[in-house]
Amino acid sequence: MTATTTRAARTGRMPAEWAEHEACLMVWPTRPELWGPAFEAAKREYAAVARAISAFEPVVMIAAPGRGDEARAACDAGDAVREGAHPIEVIELPVDDSWVRDSGPIFALTPDGGRVGVDFRFNAWGEKHHPWSADDKLASLLLDRLGDPRVHSSMILEGGSLTVDGEGTLITTEQCLLHPNRNPRMSRAEIEDELRRRLGVEKIVWLPYGGLEDTETDGHVDGVAAFVGPARVVVSLPEDPAHPDYARMRANLAVLEASTDARGRAFEVVAVPQTTHGEVAGVPVEVGYLNFYLANGGCVVPVGGDHPESDAAALAVLASALPGRKVVGVPTPVLAYGGGGVHCITQQLPKAARA
Repeated sequence: MTATTTRAARTGRMPAEWAEHEACLMVWPTRPELWGPAFEAAKREYAAVARAISAFEPVVMIAAPGRGDEARAACDAGDAVREGAHPIEVIELPVDDSWVRDSGPIFALTPDGGRVGVDFRFNAWGEKHHPWSADDKLASLLLDRLGDPRVHSSMILEGGSLTVDGEGTLITTEQCLLHPNRNPRMSRAEIEDELRRRLGVEKIVWLPYGGLEDTETDGHVDGVAAFVGPARVVVSLPEDPAHPDYARMRANLAVLEASTDARGRAFEVVAVPQTTHGEVAGVPVEVGYLNFYLANGGCVVPVGGDHPESDAAALAVLASALPGRKVVGVPTPVLAYGGGGVHCITQQLPKAARA
């Protein structure tokens, strides 16, 4: 099937991440200069995340042409412990980098139950990495492969910069979406209008801050806040006053406490006070617990691995906020070294209500 392009006034509605998925999309690491001496370790962490997610739902791993066999072998390396797991399918498409949350399509469901992919523009987080032309085309190629209709948007937007409840509410950060390296010719009102049209949201809550040290994405929301249920949001709230985001995250909290969702409900806020640090290739990194992926019946969480007490405490907080889901930690310090986490390297493919 070939994807068709439409410019409907309203695309549909982006479902919440806890809605049922057909599969999880990932992209195999392909930019060695980003990872440097940690390139092979990055591949091992991507494979570990894919295997963890496959316990809950199928995974489609996109590899650059000629790299499919490598990705397939790495993801199958855990076959002995993957009995009963869902398949990990590897397909080959041209890519520049491996952060599909940001370069891939964002999916919405139409009123009649169909699925469409919104193809926002991508400029490598404000032209930080060259080239990015293949990643800017990835959404279109992938939608063609999936056979899903494509809705084009000329706005630059990454999936990690937003979180939605599927009921009309979107949370983002001013730090990222209003950064001049994304859409300098668009006003805040114009950005809001495009989000409403393409993702079907009705209310947008602007948090002032992403992470101070998140210079790679300019403060994506998936490092600091995430919807985990209707009117329920988990937020990063470091306990240590010396943490660079101590005051900034409390400013975010104040905004949420003064806001309501699209249905007029006050937010139930669940604080994740734990933070953890590690070192990769001599570089200190902070592993963000909020950069998790909600799978069918599960939650795959990045952990540091070097501080098990902090990891266990954060997993317990998330488990309490996600009743009925199995919460699994995967050590991913190298993902943090590369500038992201589990959420950044995944994108949910929601299940359509009809074929």
